[in-house]
Order: sequence, then C-alpha cells, then structure tokens
Amino acid sequence: MKLNILVLGDIVGQPGRNIIKDKLPTLVKEENIGFAIANAENAAGGSGVTADVTEKLFASGIDVITTGDHVWRKKEVIQVLEAETRVLRPANYSPMAKGRGWVVVKGHLGPDIAIINLLGRVFMSPVDCPFRAVDQILEKIPQKVRVIIVDMHAEATSEKIAMGWYLDGRVSAVVGTHTHVQTADETVLPGKTAYITDLGMTGPHQSVLGRNKDHVLEHLLTQMPTRFDVADKDVRMSGAIITVDAATGRAEGIRRLMLYENN
Repeated sequence: MKLNILVLGDIVGQPGRNIIKDKLPTLVKEENIGFAIANAENAAGGSGVTADVTEKLFASGIDVITTGDHVWRKKEVIQVLEAETRVLRPANYSPMAKGRGWVVVKGHLGPDIAIINLLGRVFMSPVDCPFRAVDQILEKIPQKVRVIIVDMHAEATSEKIAMGWYLDGRVSAVVGTHTHVQTADETVLPGKTAYITDLGMTGPHQSVLGRNKDHVLEHLLTQMPTRFDVADKDVRMSGAIITVDAATGRAEGIRRLMLYENN
C-alpha cells in the first residue's frame, strides 16, 4: 500500500495557522494524504507554541507537531509537552528536559508511523549529538514500525545533508526545517530515504523570514532594537508530499509543495 505523508515547514504566527485551516482539508482529499506533520515552533505569535495553537492545528488536520530551538519561548509549552504526546521537542536536548523527542502514532490508513524530532548543532545553541540521539531512538522503535519520518531542525545545509546520508536506508524520510526558505533539492536517496534540505515556511512571504520587513530593515540599518512583528502578506503553505511503501517504509517519491493563500 502506498501512503502519502504531508510534511509542512515552519508555521509562522496566525497567518501560517490560518492558511493551514483554510487549505489543508481540501489538500488532504485531493492528494489522498494519510498523515500530516508540521513544524510549529514559530506558530504562537511568531515564536514558540501554546496549548491553544496546538489544539487549533490538530483541529485543522495536523497529526503530529514538531518544533526546534524556539520550543521554550512560551512557558506554557512545558505543560503541553507533558500532556500531549503528539507535540515533540528535539530529542537531543538534555534527557532531563521536559517532553519527548519521538513518538509512534497510528496512521489514518492503517500502519503505525514514527516521527523523530532532531536539532542541529552548527551555528546553534549547544545540544547533545543528533546523530547519536537518533541511533538510540531507532533501537527503541518497534521493528514492526516501518514508516519513520525525521525532522532535522538545523541552520547548516551541510549538517542536514549529512543527516540525510547518515539515515539513508534506515528511515523513510529526512526533512529539514528552520531556515524558512524552501530548497529545490528534493530527492530519494539510494537507500530509498526521501530527503529535502528545507521544507520552507508556512506563513507570510512578503517579509524577512515571516517578520515585518520594514522593522527588520530598520534594525539592520540602525542597529537599534525594534519589535519584529509577524508580517501578513503573500501567505503560503510550504512543504512536501512524500509517498512511502507502507509495508517496507521505503520512500517511492517526494514532491515539493507551495500553496498560495488566494489560489
């Protein structure tokens, strides 16, 4: 059986949440999506995630939420991570950190699906090794779970590519998040692992990475502190659709996705 999995890049603020609410139900029907994953570390006011935001995303059709280095920006996220197994924080944070970095969820069309959330170390705050962390997780995932999706939330292109090669043949897909700029390098690696360096941003693209461009330019030109409000124009839903053989977990294809607010 073929399984189509939707993976969405960083959701930024209310504009990103709104386009998911408006576009996702139709997309699921048209593309026969069996499972949907989204990175939501910037979904609450442009930085962080809250209980209200996660509830709305689940209601819109998202099945599992991943995050990244901004996961701790809202204090209430600790309660969310403790209460909701489908909201992940990077697995290679300290083992003493609240929450979990991976989960196995029953898919709508039958097979169980494992989702792993990792955080890069290059140009990022110090965390544990993502390569060793994912090795330990793969040993814990039941052998019957064949479909495994990894969100590698990282700044450096090289580190994400390295993770793709490291996991080739061992997981169904490695998708990059964090830079908010969709890359054009989607591929299925020789070991049948789907890969893309960055899924892009689900949010306002007439901006600087989702923030009001005028405010960002003011800061860059004057070096004075300013408020980085979330922008609101040219909203797009960005990500990819990955087709997987549900029986083997091998990827059969990956296609970039970019949906516009007014299309």
